[in-house]
Amino acid sequence: MPKALCLISLVASILIVVLFLADAIMGMAGMTDIAPLQSASIMMDITFAVLGGIMVFMSWKTYREQR
Repeated sequence: MPKALCLISLVASILIVVLFLADAIMGMAGMTDIAPLQSASIMMDITFAVLGGIMVFMSWKTYREQR
């Protein structure tokens, strides 16, 4: 069960990183109409992308320890 929870958190974190990076990139490129979150705040996008990346790292390290 702990391995499944690590994989679920890994997938969720990757989705968060992709979502916020896509929103930041589209916002900076001027495509705010099709951005996932309409590029509300670039600082928020960058912060959540970095924190999602930290979660990806932590989930991966925890998964590797349980082998």
